[in-house]
Amino acid sequence: VHLVESGGGRVQAGGSLRLSCAASGSIASINRTGWYRQAPGKQREWVATISSGGSTNYADSVKGRFTISRDNAKNTVFLQMNSLKPEDTDVYYCNGQTRGGFVLAWGQGTQVTVSS
Repeated sequence: VHLVESGGGRVQAGGSLRLSCAASGSIASINRTGWYRQAPGKQREWVATISSGGSTNYADSVKGRFTISRDNAKNTVFLQMNSLKPEDTDVYYCNGQTRGGFVLAWGQGTQVTVSS
């Protein structure tokens, strides 16, 4: 499994960005796709997850502002981020997981910077 994130950038507080996570390889083994974020020197933090069936879960810190979705035809998972805050500034990563939660792969990350 190979994952590539894109869509990061710099926005002002209150703005929006849409991140993409494109999968290739043995994608049939992916049961869930998750978005995580990490600031330098900090632990990687879970943001949202979507299952192959479309079920979604969100961290409390992003609930109501971020939306995770998928386009199965394009093997891509999206993270729509609205009402961005400076504390959302991080490198965002996606991963692919098996049904049992085993992580198959991580992407390389995409930087999101929100200025006040």
